[in-house]
Amino acid sequence: MPLIETLPIGADTAQWSVWGTVARVVVTEPALLTRATAVVEAELAAVDAACSRFRPDSELSVACRAGGRPVVVSPLLADLVGAALEAARQTDGDVDPTIGGALCGLGYDRDFAAVTGRAVAPAVRVFATPDWRSVQLHDRELTVPDGVLLDLGATAKAAAADRAARLVAVRLGVGVLVALGGDIATAGPAPDGGWSVLVQDRPGDPHCTIRLPAGAALATSSTAGRTWGRPGELLHHILDPRTGRPAPRVWRTVSVAASSCLRANTLSTAAVVRGHAAPELLRGGPARLVTPELDVLRLGGWPA
Repeated sequence: MPLIETLPIGADTAQWSVWGTVARVVVTEPALLTRATAVVEAELAAVDAACSRFRPDSELSVACRAGGRPVVVSPLLADLVGAALEAARQTDGDVDPTIGGALCGLGYDRDFAAVTGRAVAPAVRVFATPDWRSVQLHDRELTVPDGVLLDLGATAKAAAADRAARLVAVRLGVGVLVALGGDIATAGPAPDGGWSVLVQDRPGDPHCTIRLPAGAALATSSTAGRTWGRPGELLHHILDPRTGRPAPRVWRTVSVAASSCLRANTLSTAAVVRGHAAPELLRGGPARLVTPELDVLRLGGWPA
């Protein structure tokens, strides 16, 4: 995941574990860090209660168990599902929220820390996912086809970063960076020179430092980070919805800068799924792609 260059943690930075990754909050006014962190924690808790597929009491889990009947959901879940469906539309189905059942079939059926902690990976069951168009959302009325399990993991985490950053900036009037693993959102005024971000998947990998201006966002999708399975069959969490299998490892990581973390994550995830066709998808905006051999391809003015 990208690492923020404000480490070690100082008076302007807070960090904690959440959703199997690391949450980090950086503010331009250190005196407001405690209040900013509380705002972010509350927003992440609300998102978790709305759409975690690992919680049987989440709104999303309830809707998926409704047997194909429409369910009235909260404005928050409606926004998150709407964002996931829009990401699917924008990417011609490369980013598809109906992959939940396929992820479970591959063994990713609980919080990732518990998946990696298993001594032996479960037997792998593979099946294609339903089409995202089978999910219906009208205002706050959500209909999930019987037997379909939604997973909003990619888009909801990015949207949560966007939402949390905006809330901190509006409520506290401070510049803020919110990072949830590889999803980074900013809001409010930036520090002089912009937000300094070190982009590197793992120690020893190729890296670079970029400066994000106020309101900019960055997302990195990786086939090397969230992996599990048996020797000889190491799986990762970015699936090709057309096969129900992890996307081929054409790219080790894809990083995209955009005006929102949701948009950046939509593009970075779709790029991993598209493989060799990723450069065509990403042309026109700043992006950095790293191959399994650690060769780096920069697009759209990404700095060297």
